[in-house]
Amino acid sequence: MPKVLVVEDSASARAFVRAILEDAEFAAALGGCQVTEATSGFDAMRLLPRGPYDLIITDINMADINGLELIHFIRKSEHHRSTPLVIISTLAAQRDVDRGLALGANAYLPKPFTAEQLRATCVRLLSAPPRSSVPGVAVPGEVKR
Repeated sequence: MPKVLVVEDSASARAFVRAILEDAEFAAALGGCQVTEATSGFDAMRLLPRGPYDLIITDINMADINGLELIHFIRKSEHHRSTPLVIISTLAAQRDVDRGLALGANAYLPKPFTAEQLRATCVRLLSAPPRSSVPGVAVPGEVKR
């Protein structure tokens, strides 16, 4: 059962992502999912040692430690550097997408995204064979405009 860390400061966005990940269709594709929620980048830093996580989903705009800083930390971490990362953000300009992918995110989903988009992205990343994180290399087709 995959362990997913969801880092989002909006309670409603966290609930939406959790509902998608705990949905029966998603569970059927991956055999269930254990979701851990972090309410901020700082909270995520506190939870990361409790991993390992099979996938991390993070927002960018958070008050204390933003998602880009979190990704930078994760990609430098010996224990988490190969963990697939998905950015979900209202920042959808190409420069924002490029910056997130250059830091090592595997996918970038601009808000609002659909349950199907997030589910397909997660299934693809969780089903892929492990690979080393190569900053700037994204899974094709992730950015939806």
